[in-house]
Amino acid sequence: MSIYFTKYQGLGNDFILIDNRHQITPIITPELAVLMCDRNFGIGADGVIFALPGENGSDYTMRIYNSDGSEPEMCGNGIRCLAQFIAEIEGDAPIGKTYQIQTLAGVICPRLEADEQVTVDMGYPQLKAQEIPTTLVSADNQVINEPLEIAQTTWLVTCVSMGNPHCITFVEDVAAIPLATLGPKFEHHTVFPSRTNTEFIQVIRPDYIKMLVWERGAGATLACGTGACASVVAGVITNKIDRKCTVELPGGCLNIHWSDTDQRVYMTGPAKKVFTGCYL
Repeated sequence: MSIYFTKYQGLGNDFILIDNRHQITPIITPELAVLMCDRNFGIGADGVIFALPGENGSDYTMRIYNSDGSEPEMCGNGIRCLAQFIAEIEGDAPIGKTYQIQTLAGVICPRLEADEQVTVDMGYPQLKAQEIPTTLVSADNQVINEPLEIAQTTWLVTCVSMGNPHCITFVEDVAAIPLATLGPKFEHHTVFPSRTNTEFIQVIRPDYIKMLVWERGAGATLACGTGACASVVAGVITNKIDRKCTVELPGGCLNIHWSDTDQRVYMTGPAKKVFTGCYL
């Protein structure tokens, strides 16, 4: 079966986008997604994203397979790329166009901006342990600066769900973090029954942080939108940063705002088309 696709990237977090509007289930299996994401024998990507028909009044439904074949609830960089892809297959929607997209984390609303930027209403952060989920503390409590033993080191971690789980720890220097060693140990720790994304954060200023991320199901990536949102929330509730903050990732910067009026998190960043092709 020939599969037509478009490759997009958001700060180097790259995805294979597939027009799946003709049916309500993805047209490929997770196993095939793994092959397509392979950077030596396939197209190369952090995941495959499908634009499916809308559900419950939404404009579209988003499904995503990670490069390991697992399926996350949502992806912040991915939904920005999906918004640009939808605009392309619809025929270049105007600046300011907003889509309601059903995800496994609920309805998310990206808005097209100028210069290939997309602003996404990421919704409300979830802070209770049962919402993450994690067993670090009791179900109804928040995980704020809790000690976690990883690789003979005690890390103080704060956990946030942005529809998917995040474990955030603040460090002196992100450049000194052995991500490939520590990332899997955090991801698969027994206190995270659904595994977790992990963010290492260095505070440069109250309105500027650096972030290194290990993504659940994808490993080390150049950017993570939900992780940037979760990290700003974690920084605010630990009194380290401002509610409006620039997050510098290896692939570039995202602007995050955790509103103190409606308590929703807003993310603005780029999503760029790379190429189109046919997978044979």
